[in-house]
Amino acid sequence: MSDWFEHDSDSPYMLVVADVRQNKRRPMTAEELALFGIDKLNVSRSEIPAVTHVDYSARIQTVHHDTNPLFHRLLQAFKALTGCPVLVNTSFNVRGEPIVCTPEDAFRCFMGNELDVLVIGNCVLQKADQDARLKRDYSQAFELD
Repeated sequence: MSDWFEHDSDSPYMLVVADVRQNKRRPMTAEELALFGIDKLNVSRSEIPAVTHVDYSARIQTVHHDTNPLFHRLLQAFKALTGCPVLVNTSFNVRGEPIVCTPEDAFRCFMGNELDVLVIGNCVLQKADQDARLKRDYSQAFELD
């Protein structure tokens, strides 16, 4: 963890926010700094953009083999493929819907967003392999900000 974040102790419950290390950051260009709102928010700020906040911090969750061997193996496999041992962990829902609680909720949500793959336990679902008639369209369900 300390190779990627300015923090060196465990955070198993995502209670810690720490800065992304300087050597992992991507400085913003003058043009990017001049952006406003969502345009500025969408600028990649580091080698791990999905978890890097606008102030170059991130919420950290540490995972150990002894407490979560399956997820730990996933992180190790991802690192072997990409060189990066970091994955994003976030709530799973679409705007206006409650957070996913069951596999059925997860599948419904998966079929209504732009995710390509859904993993639940040992089950891996590719969106391209699903029945297209099960696709849900949330685009008109909720008023945008």
